[in-house]
Amino acid sequence: MANTGPAAVTAASILERPLIAEDRDVVGFRPFKALHHFRNLVADKEDTKQVFHIIEALKGRKIRRQAEAFITTPEGQRFMAREDGVSIPDMLDNHSAWADCGPGTVARTYIDFMRREGLTANGLADESYEWRPLEDRPADQIEWYLCRLRDTHDLFHVLTTYGRDALGEAALLGFSYEQNHNLGVKFIAYAAARQIKKVTGTSAPIYGAIKEGRALGKAAAKLAHMDIEAVMRDDIDAVRARLNIGKPVIYRECLRILEAEGHGEEDLDISGAKAA
Repeated sequence: MANTGPAAVTAASILERPLIAEDRDVVGFRPFKALHHFRNLVADKEDTKQVFHIIEALKGRKIRRQAEAFITTPEGQRFMAREDGVSIPDMLDNHSAWADCGPGTVARTYIDFMRREGLTANGLADESYEWRPLEDRPADQIEWYLCRLRDTHDLFHVLTTYGRDALGEAALLGFSYEQNHNLGVKFIAYAAARQIKKVTGTSAPIYGAIKEGRALGKAAAKLAHMDIEAVMRDDIDAVRARLNIGKPVIYRECLRILEAEGHGEEDLDISGAKAA
């Protein structure tokens, strides 16, 4: 499938790139910068570029080591070769390609989710390239892996059943932290949970939902390492079982308590109060 989206490989073929470019800044630990950008996110929850700033400010060595380990496996090499010059967002957004996938498949569940939420896979990619243009990114194989993490975010939602409400996003970030080990992701998860508590004053175990997300993410197989095209055609319950994705029980209990307390979706808007 030819690539037409912003994730196009405009430099050398991925396979011809170095594993790690000399200009790649490997480690970031700037907590005050992360806090500044989280406050900006609280002020405008639609400004998702702040998420990329936070992740960049708190990235660590673990994610690079994980990327290297996967890229150098036979499976990683096979995926990289197959996806050379191919856009995963384009593939996911081409809903007609999955027309033969019936109810209960990952593809049908994913398409229903994306249409219901008014999302596209390219939308998230576009936001990341607004934050840092393609030409300003290191031209290495690590970048291919990081894009894979980004481009599977909404598949994470579908497979884990976490919603796009503020708590669902925060708990999914807890799940994702144990999958990719970026401290920025962990920071956002707990900062968002704290903000939800502050805005709602709920008795729901909000932090417990984050802890549960982390436990589920740790127990599951690495979702970003899955064969995306093959998974899309499979039965979603079979995929969840195969990847050992558990059910977020505490998250659902939190939603039940929040509803019983009279908190609607608008009350979970973390921009409803200033960040502390």
